[in-house]
Amino acid sequence: MTVTKQTLVGEVIDCDVNAAKFFFEIGMHCVGCPASRGESIEEACAVHGTNADELVAKLNAYFQGK
Repeated sequence: MTVTKQTLVGEVIDCDVNAAKFFFEIGMHCVGCPASRGESIEEACAVHGTNADELVAKLNAYFQGK
């Protein structure tokens, strides 16, 4: 999977539930909530005051290492 800032949180979790740890690390504990599943990574990071580019980089490194 290749992740972008426009990728939905739900798509990432559906692809690999273990990727949730990257969201948890930055305080996004609501990855299973219906609203967050439909949010893009960029939108979720804006709400939580975190850096979307850093999260995308971590997720892509994780998926490339699988």
